[in-house]
Amino acid sequence: MLRSASRSRQPNRAALTRWWATPRAQRVVHLARLALAERLPDVFGRELLQIGCFGGNVLLEGAATLHRAVIGSPLSAGAQAWALPESLPLPSASIDGVLLPHTLEFCQSPHQVLREVDRVLNDRGRLFVLGFNPWGASAWRSRLRWPTQRLPDGIRFTSVGRLEDWLALLDFEVTEVHRFSAGFPWLRRTSDGEAWWRWLAQPFQEVYLLSARKRRVPMNLLPRAPRVPLRPRLGATPVAHRDARFTPGDEPSA
Repeated sequence: MLRSASRSRQPNRAALTRWWATPRAQRVVHLARLALAERLPDVFGRELLQIGCFGGNVLLEGAATLHRAVIGSPLSAGAQAWALPESLPLPSASIDGVLLPHTLEFCQSPHQVLREVDRVLNDRGRLFVLGFNPWGASAWRSRLRWPTQRLPDGIRFTSVGRLEDWLALLDFEVTEVHRFSAGFPWLRRTSDGEAWWRWLAQPFQEVYLLSARKRRVPMNLLPRAPRVPLRPRLGATPVAHRDARFTPGDEPSA
């Protein structure tokens, strides 16, 4: 039975730094920037957060939010601050968008990271997840222990299907899954569009970019409707009118 990279230990920072400096990794980063440049301008609000900065790559260019920040995990470098992705030092519902660039693959508890992201995102929050496909070239290089340009040992590959299941439990709606590859079958566009056989190879593309949004709708309290007075029954006289018809001490005439 095929298995992903070893889960017994985490990759060290030196090994990650060496891999991100390889031509293959730089091509992955370039393609990720192109994909995010088409999607981040759709995120509006004040705060956009990138969690994880592996290889020192900041991927927030072109975002439409007022502020952008980068929080690095213990294995990343080049961030503005460092924190455990499983326990973010941020108030709840304070962020408009979150980018996880291969963050889930280098943390101890990917599902807990998603729970923290769900907590800090507001009701209009957007989420973008970059991940290595377990059936892509990078994963196979790790399984076969390819001698050059392979990912460091200890990476936790997460499939798109499993990620969609986790997000469904947190009430996220997956809006798009975009796949690309830094090597075979990395093809240029033709005059007629993408090469036809590239679509057949989509499940085996090296990297995916999953986009999701929260499904929660903010609850607006409607104003309470004024109570409409009941109409008196036919033939009945309201108490106020009956009291006004007689004066104290008067008796009705026979």
